[in-house]
Parts: sequence; C-alpha cells; structure tokens
Amino acid sequence: MRKLYGLVPLFVLLLFSPAPARAADNGSWSVYPASTAVSARPYFFVSADPGHTVRDRVVVANKTDQPMTFRLYAADAYNTARDGGFAVKSAGEKMSGVGSWARLPENSVTVPARGTVTVPFTIDVPEGAEPGDHPGAIVALDEKVEKGGGGVALGVQRAVGARVYLQVTGPSLPALAVEDVQIAQHRPLVPGFGDSTATVSYTLHNTGNVTLDPRVKLKATGLFGRTLLNRELTKVPAELLPGQKVRLTERWGAAPQLDRGKVTLTASATGTEEKASASFLAVPWAAAAVLVGAIVGAGVLLKWRRSRPLGARGTARPATVEPQKAV
Repeated sequence: MRKLYGLVPLFVLLLFSPAPARAADNGSWSVYPASTAVSARPYFFVSADPGHTVRDRVVVANKTDQPMTFRLYAADAYNTARDGGFAVKSAGEKMSGVGSWARLPENSVTVPARGTVTVPFTIDVPEGAEPGDHPGAIVALDEKVEKGGGGVALGVQRAVGARVYLQVTGPSLPALAVEDVQIAQHRPLVPGFGDSTATVSYTLHNTGNVTLDPRVKLKATGLFGRTLLNRELTKVPAELLPGQKVRLTERWGAAPQLDRGKVTLTASATGTEEKASASFLAVPWAAAAVLVGAIVGAGVLLKWRRSRPLGARGTARPATVEPQKAV
C-alpha cells in the first residue's frame, strides 16, 4: 500500500490502495463502500448532475481485539509532490469538492472488536459545480496519538480512506501540459574517467477537468539530428487529477560528454498530446578550461617575448677584423 503523509498539529498517516483496488486497509482497520445488490465495490464511483444529491454508505471494519473510535470526515484528493501518488487533505484544510459537499451523520464512530459499522452519507452537488471529475475520500482517523519513532518529537495518527470518484455531468475537457523542462549535466572532470550522466526534470500539469492516465516519452537528439535517447518513462503517476501539477525527474545514463542538442518530452493521454523541449550543450569544461588556459598562457608568453627591447635580448659582438698587410 502507498503511504502518504500530511503535517497537521501532528503527523497523520493515510493509507490507500492503488486503483483499481480492494478495500483500503492498514491491518488494524479498513474502510470501504457498502456492497450493493450487484457486487462489492473497491471504491466509490458516482456520477451526478449539478444540484443533485448522492446517497451512499461506507463501512468501517475493526480488525483488532479492542473497540476503536475513529473520527470520520470527507476530504478532497490531490497528487503528492513526491511521486504524484493519490493523497487527500487533512481534516483542518480548506475543501472545495467532495470534502466540502459530503455530509456524515456523525463526526466519530466507535467500532466494536472484530466488528463493523456501516455509516450513511450524502454528497450534495451544488448547482454551480464545474463539470468533470472531483476525486476525494471518506476517511476514518484513529483518535489515539502514537509516539513518533526514530527520534520524531511529534505524535503520529493513522488514518485509512476509501476513495470517492465523483463525476459531475457536463462537457469532458481532457487537457495536459508539459512545463519547465530542464536538464542538469553531471560529467567527470577528466573525459573518459568516470560516468557522464544527466537529469531531466519537468512538470506535468493536468489543465483539464478529467483525471488522466498520462504516458510520457523522452527523446534526446544531438548534432545533425542524431538520436541519443528514445524511451517511454515509467515514473509517471497513473492518475493525474484535474488541476494538479507534478514535478518529475528522469536520469539519463551515459549522456554525451561533447555534443549539442535538445531533449523533448511528449506527454499524451486520452484525447490530448503535448510536447516541450530544452536545449543542452555538453562540453567537458574542466578539460576545456585547461586547454583554454594553455592557449592563453602561450599567447601571453609570445606577446611578452615580442615586446621585450632588442638590447635586452643580448649584446651583439662586433666581428674581429685583422689589418691587411702590404705586399
């Protein structure tokens, strides 16, 4: 399971399963949608018109031998800055979607040992709600505060959330942007002695109103259009939520030590494709600095020798002439 952290007055640990998934579970308790007459559901997936109300039920299961009390709340979802994973806001943060529209009958619930409690809730979609996806979660937060390990001074609270994928009906507008492409080069001081690598960083931005499953390809070309690198990237979030930005990096091993070219990132998802590029100049600067220094030094020495006065270079001796004898 993916671990997601949010800092409030203490550390809160939220657990979610990747989608598609089974019930969100941390071993001590789980949170999941109540089963319907059709089948069990791993998460909530609902659609509603603006101005309508969604009614559903969430189950909180206690897997321990002691009763447990949980704080229940609804929260908006977002992508983490670290890896683009699915995360939700903490209870005290400002909500604008599911976290603001959902209503639970109680703020807390006590679940008996090895038991379950089913809690009804509603989502009141406002009249002016924007069409598209509004992801969130119903969260069960353990009210006990555990001591932080590893020298952490603050306490730790654990929470488990069942994902809510709410879609407000209306036009779907998939849109994706690649922004701020940069390349950082790392070369050995002496060419041929050590690895030459580069790090390509970029921002994926979902500028539309639906959740995207992006695919990103990285291509690098050198002088005369030579292809140096061409591959599909794997460190890309499976769900890029509407309006979210994620900063990502990709390591380029065996990068050129002497070349000039550009890197191009092509991001695509259903109904959209965007490209962005950045130029690079690969030069072994240490070796170049030594060469330039030698050339400059030779020039200075030559200029100095040419500028010296003639007499300072040495005194010429007159040739010895013997007097001629008369015959």
